[in-house]
Amino acid sequence: MATIKDIADKAGVSISTVSRVLNYDASLSVSDDTRKKIFEVAEELAYKKKVANKAQTSKIAIIHWYTEKEELDDLYYMSIRYGIEQRCQNLNIQVVRYSYKDLDVVRQENVQGIIAIGKFNQVQVQWFVDISDNIVFVDYSPNDDLYDSVVIDFEKATKKIIDYLIAKGHEQIGYIGGRETFKDEKTVIEDVREKTFHKYMKEKNLYHKENVFMGRFTVDDGYQLMKQAVAKLGDTLPTAFFAGNDLIAMGCLRALHELKIPVPERVNIIGINDISVSEYIFPPLTTLKVHTELMGETAADMLKERIEGRKVAKKTYIITELIVRKSSF
Repeated sequence: MATIKDIADKAGVSISTVSRVLNYDASLSVSDDTRKKIFEVAEELAYKKKVANKAQTSKIAIIHWYTEKEELDDLYYMSIRYGIEQRCQNLNIQVVRYSYKDLDVVRQENVQGIIAIGKFNQVQVQWFVDISDNIVFVDYSPNDDLYDSVVIDFEKATKKIIDYLIAKGHEQIGYIGGRETFKDEKTVIEDVREKTFHKYMKEKNLYHKENVFMGRFTVDDGYQLMKQAVAKLGDTLPTAFFAGNDLIAMGCLRALHELKIPVPERVNIIGINDISVSEYIFPPLTTLKVHTELMGETAADMLKERIEGRKVAKKTYIITELIVRKSSF
Protein backbone atom coordinates (compact mmCIF):
# COMPACT_ATOMS: atom_id res chain seq x y z
CA MET A 1 0.00 0.00 0.00
CA ALA A 2 1.33 3.41 -1.00
CA THR A 3 2.39 5.81 1.76
CA ILE A 4 2.70 9.57 2.00
CA LYS A 5 6.48 9.12 1.79
CA ASP A 6 6.09 7.28 -1.53
CA ILE A 7 4.06 10.18 -2.91
CA ALA A 8 6.57 12.74 -1.58
CA ASP A 9 9.51 10.92 -3.17
CA LYS A 10 7.84 10.64 -6.57
CA ALA A 11 6.45 14.19 -6.56
CA GLY A 12 9.73 15.68 -5.35
CA VAL A 13 8.28 17.47 -2.34
CA SER A 14 8.38 17.04 1.42
CA ILE A 15 6.26 14.56 3.37
CA SER A 16 4.74 17.50 5.25
CA THR A 17 3.66 19.17 2.00
CA VAL A 18 2.00 15.98 0.76
CA SER A 19 0.19 15.50 4.06
CA ARG A 20 -1.11 19.06 4.14
CA VAL A 21 -2.22 19.02 0.50
CA LEU A 22 -4.07 15.71 0.88
CA ASN A 23 -5.75 17.06 4.00
CA TYR A 24 -6.81 20.29 2.24
CA ASP A 25 -4.84 22.58 4.55
CA ALA A 26 -6.02 26.05 3.47
CA SER A 27 -3.08 27.74 5.22
CA LEU A 28 -0.51 25.97 3.03
CA SER A 29 1.15 28.17 0.43
CA VAL A 30 1.87 25.91 -2.54
CA SER A 31 1.49 26.38 -6.30
CA ASP A 32 -1.44 24.89 -8.18
CA ASP A 33 1.01 22.87 -10.29
CA THR A 34 2.52 21.30 -7.16
CA ARG A 35 -0.90 20.60 -5.68
CA LYS A 36 -2.04 18.98 -8.92
CA LYS A 37 1.17 16.92 -9.15
CA ILE A 38 0.64 15.54 -5.64
CA PHE A 39 -2.92 14.48 -6.43
CA GLU A 40 -1.80 12.95 -9.73
CA VAL A 41 0.88 10.87 -8.00
CA ALA A 42 -1.57 9.86 -5.27
CA GLU A 43 -3.96 8.65 -7.96
CA GLU A 44 -1.19 6.82 -9.81
CA LEU A 45 -0.06 5.02 -6.66
CA ALA A 46 -3.66 4.27 -5.64
CA TYR A 47 -3.09 5.95 -2.30
CA LYS A 48 -5.86 5.46 0.25
CA LYS A 49 -6.10 7.99 3.06
CA LYS A 50 -6.22 6.55 6.55
CA VAL A 51 -9.39 7.54 8.33
CA ALA A 52 -9.38 8.53 11.98
CA ASN A 53 -10.79 5.99 14.41
CA LYS A 54 -14.26 7.44 14.51
CA ALA A 55 -17.45 5.60 13.80
CA GLN A 56 -18.35 6.14 10.17
CA THR A 57 -22.06 6.59 9.74
CA SER A 58 -22.28 6.13 5.99
CA LYS A 59 -20.55 4.95 2.85
CA ILE A 60 -21.29 6.86 -0.33
CA ALA A 61 -20.14 6.73 -3.95
CA ILE A 62 -18.94 9.67 -6.00
CA ILE A 63 -19.68 8.88 -9.64
CA HIS A 64 -17.97 11.21 -12.10
CA TRP A 65 -18.88 11.71 -15.73
CA TYR A 66 -15.14 12.15 -16.33
CA THR A 67 -12.40 9.56 -16.15
CA GLU A 68 -9.48 10.37 -13.83
CA LYS A 69 -7.42 11.49 -16.85
CA GLU A 70 -10.20 13.74 -18.17
CA GLU A 71 -10.69 15.30 -14.75
CA LEU A 72 -7.03 16.31 -14.54
CA ASP A 73 -7.61 18.58 -17.54
CA ASP A 74 -10.61 20.31 -15.98
CA LEU A 75 -10.02 22.05 -12.65
CA TYR A 76 -13.72 22.97 -12.45
CA TYR A 77 -14.87 19.40 -11.86
CA MET A 78 -11.77 18.50 -9.89
CA SER A 79 -12.55 21.30 -7.43
CA ILE A 80 -16.14 20.08 -7.02
CA ARG A 81 -14.87 16.63 -6.14
CA TYR A 82 -12.37 18.02 -3.64
CA GLY A 83 -15.21 19.87 -1.93
CA ILE A 84 -17.26 16.68 -1.66
CA GLU A 85 -14.38 14.63 -0.28
CA GLN A 86 -13.33 17.27 2.23
CA ARG A 87 -16.88 17.65 3.55
CA CYS A 88 -17.35 13.88 3.74
CA GLN A 89 -14.14 13.59 5.71
CA ASN A 90 -15.47 16.15 8.20
CA LEU A 91 -18.74 14.24 8.43
CA ASN A 92 -16.95 10.89 8.88
CA ILE A 93 -18.53 9.56 5.72
CA GLN A 94 -16.56 6.97 3.80
CA VAL A 95 -16.20 7.73 0.08
CA VAL A 96 -15.58 5.41 -2.86
CA ARG A 97 -14.98 7.04 -6.22
CA TYR A 98 -15.78 5.80 -9.71
CA SER A 99 -16.24 7.14 -13.22
CA TYR A 100 -19.27 6.60 -15.41
CA LYS A 101 -17.55 3.52 -16.85
CA ASP A 102 -17.69 1.66 -13.53
CA LEU A 103 -21.42 1.50 -12.80
CA ASP A 104 -21.43 -2.30 -12.61
CA VAL A 105 -18.74 -2.20 -9.93
CA VAL A 106 -20.62 0.36 -7.83
CA ARG A 107 -23.38 -2.19 -7.27
CA GLN A 108 -20.92 -4.29 -5.27
CA GLU A 109 -20.02 -1.47 -2.87
CA ASN A 110 -23.24 -1.48 -0.82
CA VAL A 111 -23.35 2.31 -0.68
CA GLN A 112 -26.03 4.31 1.09
CA GLY A 113 -26.05 7.10 -1.46
CA ILE A 114 -24.57 8.57 -4.63
CA ILE A 115 -23.22 11.98 -5.57
CA ALA A 116 -23.13 12.24 -9.36
CA ILE A 117 -20.76 14.90 -10.73
CA GLY A 118 -21.47 16.07 -14.26
CA LYS A 119 -24.14 15.30 -16.82
CA PHE A 120 -25.80 11.92 -17.19
CA ASN A 121 -28.42 10.64 -19.61
CA GLN A 122 -31.64 8.94 -18.52
CA VAL A 123 -30.23 5.43 -18.88
CA GLN A 124 -27.38 6.29 -16.50
CA VAL A 125 -29.76 8.02 -14.08
CA GLN A 126 -31.83 4.84 -13.93
CA TRP A 127 -28.66 2.90 -13.09
CA PHE A 128 -28.15 5.20 -10.10
CA VAL A 129 -31.77 4.72 -9.00
CA ASP A 130 -31.32 0.95 -9.14
CA ILE A 131 -28.31 1.26 -6.81
CA SER A 132 -29.70 3.74 -4.27
CA ASP A 133 -32.70 5.97 -3.56
CA ASN A 134 -30.37 8.64 -2.16
CA ILE A 135 -28.89 10.61 -5.07
CA VAL A 136 -27.55 14.15 -5.43
CA PHE A 137 -26.52 15.55 -8.80
CA VAL A 138 -23.90 18.30 -9.03
CA ASP A 139 -23.77 20.69 -12.03
CA TYR A 140 -26.85 19.05 -13.56
CA SER A 141 -30.47 18.44 -12.67
CA PRO A 142 -32.13 15.63 -14.66
CA ASN A 143 -35.45 15.99 -12.86
CA ASP A 144 -36.16 18.67 -10.26
CA ASP A 145 -39.19 16.82 -8.90
CA LEU A 146 -37.37 13.58 -8.18
CA TYR A 147 -33.70 14.23 -7.45
CA ASP A 148 -31.59 16.57 -5.34
CA SER A 149 -29.21 18.81 -7.23
CA VAL A 150 -26.63 21.54 -6.72
CA VAL A 151 -26.34 23.84 -9.71
CA ILE A 152 -25.38 27.29 -10.96
CA ASP A 153 -27.98 29.64 -12.41
CA PHE A 154 -26.19 30.08 -15.74
CA GLU A 155 -29.00 32.21 -17.13
CA LYS A 156 -28.51 34.77 -14.38
CA ALA A 157 -24.72 34.44 -14.67
CA THR A 158 -24.79 35.13 -18.41
CA LYS A 159 -27.01 38.18 -17.96
CA LYS A 160 -24.70 39.44 -15.24
CA ILE A 161 -21.72 39.34 -17.63
CA ILE A 162 -23.62 40.96 -20.50
CA ASP A 163 -24.97 43.71 -18.22
CA TYR A 164 -21.44 44.42 -16.99
CA LEU A 165 -20.09 44.74 -20.54
CA ILE A 166 -22.97 46.97 -21.64
CA ALA A 167 -22.45 49.20 -18.60
CA LYS A 168 -18.82 49.57 -19.70
CA GLY A 169 -19.97 50.89 -23.05
CA HIS A 170 -19.62 47.78 -25.22
CA GLU A 171 -22.17 47.37 -28.01
CA GLN A 172 -20.34 44.80 -30.12
CA ILE A 173 -20.18 41.74 -27.84
CA GLY A 174 -19.25 38.28 -29.06
CA TYR A 175 -19.64 34.83 -27.56
CA ILE A 176 -17.20 31.94 -27.82
CA GLY A 177 -18.69 28.85 -26.23
CA GLY A 178 -18.73 25.10 -26.13
CA ARG A 179 -21.18 22.27 -26.60
CA GLU A 180 -21.21 18.99 -24.72
CA THR A 181 -22.78 15.62 -25.31
CA PHE A 182 -23.70 12.84 -22.96
CA LYS A 183 -21.16 10.04 -22.90
CA ASP A 184 -23.14 8.17 -25.56
CA GLU A 185 -21.87 10.99 -27.83
CA LYS A 186 -25.27 11.15 -29.51
CA THR A 187 -27.30 13.70 -27.60
CA VAL A 188 -26.16 17.33 -27.41
CA ILE A 189 -26.78 18.89 -23.99
CA GLU A 190 -28.51 22.25 -24.15
CA ASP A 191 -26.18 24.92 -22.82
CA VAL A 192 -27.93 27.69 -20.90
CA ARG A 193 -25.07 30.14 -21.45
CA GLU A 194 -25.37 29.95 -25.23
CA LYS A 195 -29.18 30.00 -25.18
CA THR A 196 -29.28 32.98 -22.82
CA PHE A 197 -26.67 34.90 -24.80
CA HIS A 198 -28.76 34.66 -27.99
CA LYS A 199 -32.01 35.61 -26.23
CA TYR A 200 -30.72 38.38 -23.98
CA MET A 201 -28.62 40.08 -26.65
CA LYS A 202 -31.70 40.13 -28.91
CA GLU A 203 -33.70 41.74 -26.11
CA LYS A 204 -31.01 44.41 -25.88
CA ASN A 205 -31.03 44.89 -29.70
CA LEU A 206 -27.32 44.06 -29.73
CA TYR A 207 -27.37 40.56 -31.22
CA HIS A 208 -25.23 39.75 -34.25
CA LYS A 209 -25.18 36.10 -35.26
CA GLU A 210 -21.78 36.43 -36.90
CA ASN A 211 -20.22 37.23 -33.50
CA VAL A 212 -21.00 33.78 -32.07
CA PHE A 213 -18.48 30.94 -32.38
CA MET A 214 -19.05 27.46 -30.97
CA GLY A 215 -16.73 24.53 -30.28
CA ARG A 216 -15.80 22.61 -27.13
CA PHE A 217 -14.98 23.81 -23.62
CA THR A 218 -11.21 23.54 -24.10
CA VAL A 219 -8.21 25.86 -24.29
CA ASP A 220 -7.43 24.66 -27.81
CA ASP A 221 -10.94 25.39 -29.08
CA GLY A 222 -10.85 28.84 -27.51
CA TYR A 223 -7.57 29.46 -29.34
CA GLN A 224 -8.82 28.20 -32.69
CA LEU A 225 -12.20 29.91 -32.48
CA MET A 226 -10.69 33.29 -31.63
CA LYS A 227 -8.36 32.99 -34.61
CA GLN A 228 -11.41 32.20 -36.76
CA ALA A 229 -13.21 35.24 -35.36
CA VAL A 230 -10.32 37.55 -36.18
CA ALA A 231 -9.96 36.14 -39.69
CA LYS A 232 -13.70 36.34 -40.38
CA LEU A 233 -14.55 39.68 -38.79
CA GLY A 234 -11.39 41.72 -39.28
CA ASP A 235 -11.96 45.35 -38.35
CA THR A 236 -15.52 44.54 -37.16
CA LEU A 237 -14.21 42.21 -34.45
CA PRO A 238 -16.28 42.85 -31.28
CA THR A 239 -14.73 44.95 -28.56
CA ALA A 240 -15.62 42.27 -25.98
CA PHE A 241 -16.08 38.52 -25.89
CA PHE A 242 -17.83 36.43 -23.27
CA ALA A 243 -16.12 33.03 -23.16
CA GLY A 244 -18.19 30.06 -22.01
CA ASN A 245 -15.59 29.04 -19.43
CA ASP A 246 -12.10 30.01 -18.28
CA LEU A 247 -10.39 27.38 -20.45
CA ILE A 248 -11.91 28.87 -23.59
CA ALA A 249 -10.99 32.35 -22.36
CA MET A 250 -7.36 31.29 -21.90
CA GLY A 251 -7.23 30.04 -25.47
CA CYS A 252 -8.73 33.32 -26.66
CA LEU A 253 -6.09 35.32 -24.81
CA ARG A 254 -3.30 33.24 -26.34
CA ALA A 255 -4.66 33.75 -29.87
CA LEU A 256 -5.04 37.50 -29.39
CA HIS A 257 -1.51 37.73 -27.99
CA GLU A 258 -0.05 35.87 -30.98
CA LEU A 259 -2.02 38.09 -33.37
CA LYS A 260 -0.79 41.20 -31.52
CA ILE A 261 -4.31 42.36 -30.71
CA PRO A 262 -4.10 44.17 -27.37
CA VAL A 263 -6.22 43.06 -24.42
CA PRO A 264 -8.15 44.87 -23.06
CA GLU A 265 -7.37 47.96 -25.16
CA ARG A 266 -8.89 46.46 -28.35
CA VAL A 267 -10.73 43.37 -27.07
CA ASN A 268 -12.05 42.62 -23.59
CA ILE A 269 -12.27 38.96 -22.50
CA ILE A 270 -14.46 37.63 -19.70
CA GLY A 271 -14.63 33.98 -18.69
CA ILE A 272 -16.65 32.04 -16.20
CA ASN A 273 -15.63 29.69 -13.33
CA ASP A 274 -12.55 31.46 -11.86
CA ILE A 275 -10.42 28.34 -11.81
CA SER A 276 -7.29 28.63 -9.71
CA VAL A 277 -4.96 29.66 -12.55
CA SER A 278 -7.19 32.45 -13.87
CA GLU A 279 -5.48 35.20 -11.88
CA TYR A 280 -1.98 34.12 -12.94
CA ILE A 281 -2.29 34.15 -16.73
CA PHE A 282 -1.49 37.27 -18.78
CA PRO A 283 -3.38 39.43 -18.55
CA PRO A 284 -5.14 38.17 -15.42
CA LEU A 285 -8.59 37.02 -16.43
CA THR A 286 -11.82 38.80 -15.56
CA THR A 287 -14.25 36.01 -14.80
CA LEU A 288 -17.45 35.10 -13.04
CA LYS A 289 -16.45 33.09 -10.00
CA VAL A 290 -18.25 29.78 -9.46
CA HIS A 291 -17.80 28.48 -5.92
CA THR A 292 -17.04 24.92 -6.99
CA GLU A 293 -15.78 23.59 -3.67
CA LEU A 294 -18.92 24.94 -2.01
CA MET A 295 -20.97 23.08 -4.62
CA GLY A 296 -19.26 19.87 -3.53
CA GLU A 297 -19.66 20.59 0.17
CA THR A 298 -23.34 21.40 -0.30
CA ALA A 299 -23.90 18.15 -2.22
CA ALA A 300 -22.38 16.16 0.65
CA ASP A 301 -24.64 17.91 3.17
CA MET A 302 -27.70 17.27 1.03
CA LEU A 303 -26.88 13.59 0.64
CA LYS A 304 -26.47 13.27 4.40
CA GLU A 305 -29.97 14.73 4.80
CA ARG A 306 -31.31 12.20 2.33
CA ILE A 307 -29.67 9.30 4.12
CA GLU A 308 -31.12 10.55 7.41
CA GLY A 309 -34.63 10.49 6.00
CA ARG A 310 -35.50 13.59 3.98
CA LYS A 311 -37.88 12.56 1.18
CA VAL A 312 -38.71 15.83 -0.61
CA ALA A 313 -36.36 16.74 -3.46
CA LYS A 314 -34.25 19.86 -3.03
CA LYS A 315 -32.50 22.00 -5.65
CA THR A 316 -29.81 24.39 -4.46
CA TYR A 317 -28.40 27.27 -6.52
CA ILE A 318 -24.91 28.51 -5.64
CA ILE A 319 -24.38 32.20 -6.37
CA THR A 320 -21.67 33.58 -8.64
CA GLU A 321 -19.67 36.79 -8.34
CA LEU A 322 -17.84 38.87 -10.91
CA ILE A 323 -14.08 39.07 -10.37
CA VAL A 324 -12.69 42.00 -12.39
CA ARG A 325 -9.06 41.69 -13.43
CA LYS A 326 -6.99 43.12 -16.26
CA SER A 327 -8.49 41.33 -19.27
CA SER A 328 -11.34 43.84 -19.22
CA PHE A 329 -11.82 47.52 -18.39
